[in-house]
Amino acid sequence: MTNPGWGGVAGDGTPPQPRCVRHPDRPTALSCTRCGRPACVECLRPAAVGQHCVDCIAADAKTTRSARTVAGAPLRTGLPTPIVTYVLIGLNVLIYAITVLQSGNVANNHLGSPLFTSWALWPPAVADGDLVRVVGSGFLHFGAVHLLVNMFALWVIGRDTEIILGRSRYVAVYLVSILGGSAAVMAFQVNAVTAGASGAVFGLMGAQAVILLRLKRSPGPVLAIIALNVIISVTIPGISLWGHLGGLVAGAAATAALMFAPGSLGTPAERQKARTLGWGGLAAVTVVSVGVIALRMAQLRSELGM
Repeated sequence: MTNPGWGGVAGDGTPPQPRCVRHPDRPTALSCTRCGRPACVECLRPAAVGQHCVDCIAADAKTTRSARTVAGAPLRTGLPTPIVTYVLIGLNVLIYAITVLQSGNVANNHLGSPLFTSWALWPPAVADGDLVRVVGSGFLHFGAVHLLVNMFALWVIGRDTEIILGRSRYVAVYLVSILGGSAAVMAFQVNAVTAGASGAVFGLMGAQAVILLRLKRSPGPVLAIIALNVIISVTIPGISLWGHLGGLVAGAAATAALMFAPGSLGTPAERQKARTLGWGGLAAVTVVSVGVIALRMAQLRSELGM
């Protein structure tokens, strides 16, 4: 009886030809130089020495540490595309376009736009229960110039930050920065109507400063840009200083929690622990921001007799 495997002798006394371990119906003279098992051409891949079967390659992939950024995000080969940054820019432009269509005015799109009226950050309205303003205001803009300035800044700052942090962390830092900016406005700028992505942009500036510190590089250039923008916020009327500062602090704090968690570049178990600690720190920043907003809501309801 003929044995189609490794051992035995065919009926005519000649040894049978080995068959591929994954395809027993395929005789083969080839074998994996790593495990030595016979394999057909379809199941072999070129290697530095000889050729490896797909099973050995899959087993090696499970034990090999993948390349990651300093924040622990997967390091993609080639030229990474900052998809989230482009999506955020697109959302801001889309919402601006809607307010322009509603108002019929490119420069004064805040006048006569129901969307702008219902999303702009006005603390008394938030205290009355319009919570959508806390985040929605971060996607509104007063005119085309305001939009273009913020979107250019987001395009410049956001691309590298997204690649370092990874998409999910980047989105989280962006939204927490908006939340922090709104919390600061609720606390210190009660009578102003505020809108714009500036709080988020300032948060990304803070994130870049933290990233440079984690890379042991000088954050001086980023800090200089932050200082210049703070001066502009103070000297030019109509700019929300507290929205900028709140976004800056929240974005920097959230990024620090993600970047400085121990073990972010260690073994898989250490990386998992670092992710848990990092997201826990980011959640803490979120809780503080929400707590400030909730406290101010209660105070304003009492002060305004709501």
